[in-house]
Amino acid sequence: RMAVRSISESVYVGMCLKMGTPQQVASRRDIVDIKEMLENNEMMKNPSRVMLSGSHREGFRLHGSDQDTMYWRNDHRVIWDFSQVQFYNTQEDVVILCDSSESPPGFTLLWLPLKRANSKVISACVRMHGGLYISSSKYRVVMRSINRHSSTIHGPCSGGLYYGVLEYDEAHCFVSDFWPPSASSWIDRCQLWPPPHVVNDIVRNGCHFVAIGHKLGYHLDNEWRVSFSQAEYKLVCSMNHTQFLTYGLLKLFLKEIINKGLRDEDKVLCSYHMKTTVFWAIQQNTQPHWRPQNILGGFWVCFKLLLKWVYEGVCPNFFIPENNMFLSNIYGEAQKTLFTRLYRLYKTGITLLLHSPSISSYITNVLCNPRLAICTDELILMSEVELDEDIFGEIYENDAIYKLDIHICEKYLHAVEQLLSLPLTQYHIVMLQKLT
Repeated sequence: RMAVRSISESVYVGMCLKMGTPQQVASRRDIVDIKEMLENNEMMKNPSRVMLSGSHREGFRLHGSDQDTMYWRNDHRVIWDFSQVQFYNTQEDVVILCDSSESPPGFTLLWLPLKRANSKVISACVRMHGGLYISSSKYRVVMRSINRHSSTIHGPCSGGLYYGVLEYDEAHCFVSDFWPPSASSWIDRCQLWPPPHVVNDIVRNGCHFVAIGHKLGYHLDNEWRVSFSQAEYKLVCSMNHTQFLTYGLLKLFLKEIINKGLRDEDKVLCSYHMKTTVFWAIQQNTQPHWRPQNILGGFWVCFKLLLKWVYEGVCPNFFIPENNMFLSNIYGEAQKTLFTRLYRLYKTGITLLLHSPSISSYITNVLCNPRLAICTDELILMSEVELDEDIFGEIYENDAIYKLDIHICEKYLHAVEQLLSLPLTQYHIVMLQKLT
């Protein structure tokens, strides 16, 4: 037991050095947050909104991970039933109505009941059931054409390379101010985690719709998937650091062990499945104490849950459990092969992590020096100079403001004045000073 505790602490230290200490992760999130709050401020009068999503937004800085950005028009709003139209001025806002009657859980059609929308949205419409519906496949093509012609479409995104090095993914989507009725059971499930103020914040901020249909639905080319990217970011932020690093450890496990040596088409598990296992494991409270001394215990709980899901062929979406995320690709032979692969690893026990180049040295270090004292205090793990370098690097990456004429400068400065009235962290303040 003492050995497992020491190995856990050593792995925790290794993960802090690889993924970030609590202070580093907090600064990364805050710096991106304040930049976004400035871009999306009402003073800027931008017709569209932007949100960084995915692992970069969550605070990871993993080599080879791409930058995911979501865009949506601020004057187009999705409602779940027609009574919600009362909250909008239909002269100014375009109202889009969900029609989920023929769609699998977690997917919907988007209908324009008033047949009014931005010209690009109208050009992506199809006639169905006597009405005008926005086609997800057409919308992807329309939005790609106005962006970068070099980009390629995959899933709901168009992607490519910034400056030939950084991979990017852009998703043009729609927003709803309302929480999906199909996810109402999630609110009742949140007894232990996340805390009530996080649940309220998530529900109050609604959801998004990304341009991809269900592979087994009737309307693959026209359907939209309900996206909880914003909610997931808030959930990741409400994790403690051990939980966050457990999620990071699962990402490494997927990349360096499960998917190692596989062709791209054989990689049926993705990091979204890993994130889902962490969410469920924390909420179901199967691991009562998430501390540095038992990060391996937390990892093992998540791995067993993943193994159970693969065996059953069911990966329940965290917000809409009826949406089985294995349905279209993890079944039949692919499911059997994956289960065999994972079960073989499971029988190896926790030493399976010795196969991870990023982590193995932290395990062997303790195995070779059983009396080694491990210090998990973040103030000792990293010097102030290293921390400052990291923070300055993040600020430098995020402080570019484009199209600077005098009027835009004036708008930005008014937006900064507005942000100064908010409760700000030390990282928010230093980033705002740099932007100003």
